[in-house]
Amino acid sequence: MLQNLHVKNLALIDEIEVEFCQGLNILSGETGAGKSIILGSVNLALGGRYSRDILRKGAQYGLVELTFAPENQGLLEKLKELDIFPEDGVIVLSRRLMDGRSASRINGETVTMAKLKEVAGILIDIHGQHEHQSLLYKKNQLQILDAFAGGALKETAGNVKNSYQAYKKCLDEWEKSRLDESERAKEASFLEFEIQEIEEAELVSGEDEQLENDYRRMNHARNIAENAAEAYGYTGGMSGDGASEQISRAIRCMSDAARYDEKAEELYEQLSEIDGLLNDFNRELSVYQESLQFSEEEYHETEERLNVLNHLKTKYGNSLEEVLAYCQEKKERLQVLEDYDNYLQSLEEELKKNEKVLKKAAKELSKIRKEHGKLLAEQIERALKDLNFADVQFEIQFSELADYTVNGRDDVEFLISMNPGEPVKPLSEVASGGELSRMMLAIKAVMADRDEIETLIFDEIDVGISGRTAQKVSEKMAVIGRGHQVICITHLAQIAAMADAHYVIEKTVAEGKTTTGIRLLEEEETTEELARILGGAEITDTVRENAREMKMLAENHKKTG
Repeated sequence: MLQNLHVKNLALIDEIEVEFCQGLNILSGETGAGKSIILGSVNLALGGRYSRDILRKGAQYGLVELTFAPENQGLLEKLKELDIFPEDGVIVLSRRLMDGRSASRINGETVTMAKLKEVAGILIDIHGQHEHQSLLYKKNQLQILDAFAGGALKETAGNVKNSYQAYKKCLDEWEKSRLDESERAKEASFLEFEIQEIEEAELVSGEDEQLENDYRRMNHARNIAENAAEAYGYTGGMSGDGASEQISRAIRCMSDAARYDEKAEELYEQLSEIDGLLNDFNRELSVYQESLQFSEEEYHETEERLNVLNHLKTKYGNSLEEVLAYCQEKKERLQVLEDYDNYLQSLEEELKKNEKVLKKAAKELSKIRKEHGKLLAEQIERALKDLNFADVQFEIQFSELADYTVNGRDDVEFLISMNPGEPVKPLSEVASGGELSRMMLAIKAVMADRDEIETLIFDEIDVGISGRTAQKVSEKMAVIGRGHQVICITHLAQIAAMADAHYVIEKTVAEGKTTTGIRLLEEEETTEELARILGGAEITDTVRENAREMKMLAENHKKTG
């Protein structure tokens, strides 16, 4: 659940810290108090778009932090797949907002905006006007149905996905391979040229590296030879003052001393080893000097061979290994073109085989969806009636797409009729914004036991409703609050009365400075806030009594409902 919200230097917010509770958390306040700023802050922390004018006047930066304490095992597994793990039982999402840019972190580690949004989508679900409108899109309706079916279709949906990928790969290859005879002849001719060019070079893997070393040595042979000769003069030499001659003299001296003292004998042996190593070095250096001798013809042959290899690498790959692999690939393609009719026939047979497998898996998936679709439609219709859609009819219509997709071939659409005698129609033709918000609430209530997301935020859930409908909405919110943490911004007393925790958002002015704050209300204060919502400008004792009664009835409903 969402444990804590910390906001600093945003709009009218100087700095606020809110500890949220389990169950139904209600946020209310006067118009213009800053309710939208609170929700906007949460959206920013979850990766929402921001403009620099949201920073508090005079502030260098803004900060939003959300602290979650996830408990659902399925949710924790999804986070683990993203390499996100709770630290001390919590996950902290933070976003620091500066002039025109922002920095996002998860548990103190900087992450990309895409990663932040992905993690946020697992931890919290926000339902505002935009989210209600998402119900109008068929692809979202299919997602709702699949989420409702859950584990019942997981394996089959996986089979459809794998089958579709194999089918699509084969289909793409088949479409790409449908060449006429002249195109095939032209491609075959070009392939033969490329293969011949590579094969004539008689490439040997690693040859280019050895030639480059030889060429570099030849280019610097004079400098190398001079330095090698000078080194030989110092270590061996013929003048008698080289290191080898000097060490030999030192050995003769130490051999005499070694007859009388053990330490001198030890030093004599060390010096003898040095003499042996130096002699070995001089022999190798002499051989190396001889290797530096080459003819002008050898130099030109090496240069020309390198040019050939580099030309091939420029055309066909970054290394000789890649050039050879390219050649093999083109040989296989040439073989296909030379036996094209048989190749195309085998490809068509494979395509039919893959389509048959996909068709069977998609048909099985469709069957499971239709079974659960009937059950989902019944439950949504019942939930809508609970929300005062008295004469509602709700159906889920299935049709078949023209082509297969990764989700099969089902085209799913939610249909509704809200008046007796009227046929069911797509949601987009019938529902208003307020009705869509209640439909989303009905769906969330139905999905409550299946949804792994622990925290739900509802904004504008009370648009266009009042009276008995508002009461029904509040009861449904209480149902969802039993299995989830719900945070709801509302201006209706019926919904606010159901709160397990009630927060008020207030705007204060002090020393010419306006700030927005939020605080948790005590029990008596909740009654006063309900009275304010009910009474408007003037709060009488009768209004307060109505508020107390409303709160008492709500508590009784939560205990018995």
